[in-house]
Amino acid sequence: MIVPILIASFTGLAAAFPLSSPADVGGLFPRASSGCSTSGATSCHNSSAVSDSCCFEYPGGLLMQTQFWDTDPVTGPSNSWTIHGLWPDHCDGTYDSSCDSSRAYTNMSAILNANGASSTLSTIQKYWVDINGDDETFWEHEWAKHGTCMSTFKKTCISSSTPGADATAYIQTVVKLFQSLPTYTWLSNAGITPDTSTTYSLSTLTSAIKASWGHLPALDCSSGRLNGASYYFNLIGSGIDGTFVPIDAPYAGSCPSSGITYYPKTSGTTTTTTGTTTVNPPPTGTGVPARATIDALQSGSKIGGLLSLGTWSTQTLATYTLSGTTSSFTMTSSKGNCGVSSGTFACGSGVSLTTFSAVTSGSQLLLASGGSTAWSSDGTPSGTTVYTVYTGSSHAQDYTLSIVGI
Repeated sequence: MIVPILIASFTGLAAAFPLSSPADVGGLFPRASSGCSTSGATSCHNSSAVSDSCCFEYPGGLLMQTQFWDTDPVTGPSNSWTIHGLWPDHCDGTYDSSCDSSRAYTNMSAILNANGASSTLSTIQKYWVDINGDDETFWEHEWAKHGTCMSTFKKTCISSSTPGADATAYIQTVVKLFQSLPTYTWLSNAGITPDTSTTYSLSTLTSAIKASWGHLPALDCSSGRLNGASYYFNLIGSGIDGTFVPIDAPYAGSCPSSGITYYPKTSGTTTTTTGTTTVNPPPTGTGVPARATIDALQSGSKIGGLLSLGTWSTQTLATYTLSGTTSSFTMTSSKGNCGVSSGTFACGSGVSLTTFSAVTSGSQLLLASGGSTAWSSDGTPSGTTVYTVYTGSSHAQDYTLSIVGI
């Protein structure tokens, strides 16, 4: 396949580092070898066509390594952030997902062991952990949804014939990249350590990380609490052993500009007065995903979802940024604020933020406006045809909207 010319607007390709750099990866090896050069075109910056998508990441050339800081419930060590995943966005910020159902593997522990990556397994059991305790499903989800969309991890690009070698190579790359991004240490180097009272501006936090990393990350918050970090890269060569080129985050996270807290990893917050120690419960409402797609469900079946303008479509869904808890949160898309006005849902530069809530229904987390999870449109989308989304069920097609964290 000939990869089309892609010229992105991102700048600042200095300070690249290869996955073969001397980062401490413990016993992660043996690793697959791609056989690709690391002196070729940089993803999203090539000026001519590239014919080998095993050695050039396309179309997901804007790569994002995402991390969690979970405090309620706590996941991972108290002095380390944890892994969320590695996501291959398109150069314009859109993305594909779940690209090959035939490679949606299960039992990642067995796959890693079979591929000689038992040390990798030990690492992710400590640093790639699910907030609900279902680590295996978490790893399976990240690989199936994001890993299968990376062209350089296709089965035909992997030298090993052992089943699951492609997923193993992806997981090893995620781990090694994560280990090169010690968020806790970088913040600590700037005197920023978790506590329950100190507040920070967003610029203070991002500048602290930039002082060590050289570039600005995107930071996510829930109810003003820091809980996520995203590091952006382009790639030279293969994701297996190529050079990840750090760039400033092209999109902002969900944190406010000021008043951000960086809570310690405890089950509650502790305040001490003379002779008395009081443990305060966590805030009302559980957290919502920092980033999510919004699926449309009719009779339990998915029929598309929401685009960045807030319309219902069967095209590639938009990524929404959520901030708050299930009892009260706001949403934005790449187009701007999201809100409801006169019963119509929309997102854009002139839209006023509306507070939403989320209602658990079985395994679904449903979007609610004014306490109602009912939404409707005048028709069912197909192809390029999209429909306006309305609150309530007064239009021809009724459905619910499911929040799916990514």
